[in-house]
Order: sequence, then structure tokens, then C-alpha cells
Amino acid sequence: MTATTPAYAHLKDPTTVRRLLTAPTLGPLVALILACVFFSLSSEQFLSGGNFSLIVQQVMVVGTLAIGQTLIILTAGIDLSCGAVMAFGSIVMAKLAAEGSVPPLLAITLGLLVCAGFGLLNGLLVKGVPLPPFIVTLGMLNVAFALTHIYSEEQTISRLPSELTVLGDTFPLGNTDITYGSLVTIALFLLFAYALGATGWGRHVYALGNSPESARLNGIGTTRLTIGVYALAGLVYGIAALLLISRTGVGDPQAGQTDNLDSITAVVLGGTSLFGGRGTVLGTLLGVLIVGVFRNGLQLMGVASVYQTLITGILVILAVTVDQMSRRKVR
Repeated sequence: MTATTPAYAHLKDPTTVRRLLTAPTLGPLVALILACVFFSLSSEQFLSGGNFSLIVQQVMVVGTLAIGQTLIILTAGIDLSCGAVMAFGSIVMAKLAAEGSVPPLLAITLGLLVCAGFGLLNGLLVKGVPLPPFIVTLGMLNVAFALTHIYSEEQTISRLPSELTVLGDTFPLGNTDITYGSLVTIALFLLFAYALGATGWGRHVYALGNSPESARLNGIGTTRLTIGVYALAGLVYGIAALLLISRTGVGDPQAGQTDNLDSITAVVLGGTSLFGGRGTVLGTLLGVLIVGVFRNGLQLMGVASVYQTLITGILVILAVTVDQMSRRKVR
């Protein structure tokens, strides 16, 4: 850039402008800002620090699930079992720790391994047989759901040791109480944003989602990578299980029954393509916050929960429509 060239001249480059306008996170970011403006004008409580802390607490479990869901959708797969797997992992942790048969930290570890095992099995069935991800994870949803109720004996598990609930504790930040679990969720988003955006593994995940055959011809072990992504997603679901326990203080066999759909909603609203190969974890974070802001704002306005679900469904349809239209333009 010469001395006579304005510092903002690069913005006049049509290529630069096009990239800014077509960035997958731009739409979700604009939607989130507009939603915050609308609800701040509709309710005086919305902009309070306590309310924002509440929003983050309400979405941290689904947000963590959505990280694993993002990894799988980037490979052009989908996971309908994530909520049920999380629920089973939480029951394993809670029951082992409450009964005192193993130390609390070992109970947490076993719960994480159980969730990772479900993810590994999903990956093996998707890539080893192979079977469609939709069918595999739909079947695994029923397996995990049944095992949750069998192992828990339909009982909510309470009186848990503090090691399982510590992430639900809070610390003051100004006039707002922040939970440690919220920090864990944010840290996971940052970690996976880095892994996908700045490592060879992340580039391979995108390549796999764009074209499995091209990825294979370029020397990427697509089978091993796919299985690894599903197993890693399962481990993330295990972390979500621990966050769930820390938020509720119990092991609840009824938990997570709609969280699989909520996680997919967040991923789609965040700009990740259901066809794989395009999207970001930070976009998913925006999608999670959009869902949280809409539900919180509508609740503050006194809107019934059924209408909150209706609006969320409309947003998902619009997001998928935009994705389809953008794919056709690229072609």
C-alpha cells in the first residue's frame, strides 16, 4: 500500500467485500444483534448482567452438545443420539458417585468414557459397515434412552458429592454471578475453534465434509478420521453430562430428551451447512446464543413456551433455506 493509498482502500476491493458479506458467521451475528436490540427495547430486565449470566447458564449444556454436533455435521453426518448419550453419561456419573462404589473423580471419568464409547460405536457403524449416520444415531438414541432408564431404575439420583456439582458454583464478576460451568463451555468453544481453524486435523475435517473421495485421494485417512470425530464428539457429550449435573444438582433420567434437536438447531442457525464442509464452531456459539436470547427475551415478554418453539422452528427453516440458496449460487 503506497503513501497515497487510503488505509481503507482494501475494502473497495469487490473480492474483500464479497467475502465479508458471504462469511457464514455474518448472518448469525446480525441476527443476534437485532434480537438483543429488539428485546432490550421490549424489556428493561433484558440488558442486566444477571439476565445475560442466566442466558449463558441456560445454554451451556446445549452449547456443549452443539460443539460435538458441529464436528459431525462438518463431516456431512448428523447425530440424533447426543442428548440421550449425555443423559446416560450423567446417570452413570451420578449413580456411581452417589452409591460410593467408586470415588467421585473416577465416576466422572467412567461417565466420560461411556459417552466417548457411544461416539466410537457410532463412528464404527457409520464408517465400518457402512450405515447412514441418520439411521445409526437414531438407533443409538433409543439404545441410550433405554439404558438410561434401566440403569437409573426410573429414579432421580440426588445427594451427589460436591465434585460432581462444583461447576454449578458461581463467582462474582462485578455485580453478576458467573458459573464455572459457563467458563468451561466458553473454553471448549475457543479450543475447538482453534483446532478446526489452525490445525491440520481441522483442515482434514473440512476436506472430508466437502468431498470424502477427494480427501481420500489426497492421502487423508477418511475412515479413521470419521471414527475419531464421532468418538471425540462423544467425549464432548460426556462433558455436557457433567455440566448438566452441575446445573441441576441431580442425575435425572428424563434429561436431554429434546437436546439433540436443540443442538442441531444451534448448529444450523450458526451457519454450518448440513451438507458438510462449511461452518465454524464460533458460528455455532452465535447460534446457541440466538436460541438462548430468543427464549429468554420471549419469556420476559410473557410469551408462552409453545410460541417460543414455533419461532425457533421458523428460524431453523429460514437458516436452511439460506444455506441451500447460497450453495446454488456457488454452483
